[in-house]
Amino acid sequence: MAPPVPKHVSASWQARGLVFSGGAVGKTPVPIDGDGIEGPSPMDALLVAMAGCTGSDVALVLKKKRLVLRELRVEVRGERREDEPQRFTKLDLVYHVHAPGASEQAVRHAIDLSLAKYCSVAHSLNPDIPISYELALQA
Repeated sequence: MAPPVPKHVSASWQARGLVFSGGAVGKTPVPIDGDGIEGPSPMDALLVAMAGCTGSDVALVLKKKRLVLRELRVEVRGERREDEPQRFTKLDLVYHVHAPGASEQAVRHAIDLSLAKYCSVAHSLNPDIPISYELALQA
């Protein structure tokens, strides 16, 4: 098996405030605003990346379990240090899942697999950051 190709992104300052435009090379760029006005701040973007990563995992696992997913929304709340660097010290996630016929156990299993094994964003964070979750299941 060939080694994975390294990811390559860039961000270009848009000559105003702390606004950058960036993303994967050759893909549509997204705004990132250090002030959080014209787009998500870098820290908000990290939380969105966490939600998208674990959400994707959960959707795939539920599909493999042959469960029909009607709706999935992942909320992420991050607590940060007051002192520099103002990194995240705790993440709390809420999974809002509508999957007719799905048991709570099956959905929790999908979430646990994501957080313990598959979510690359979660595993790229400092391991001392506790990650907890709640499940709001509409079966």
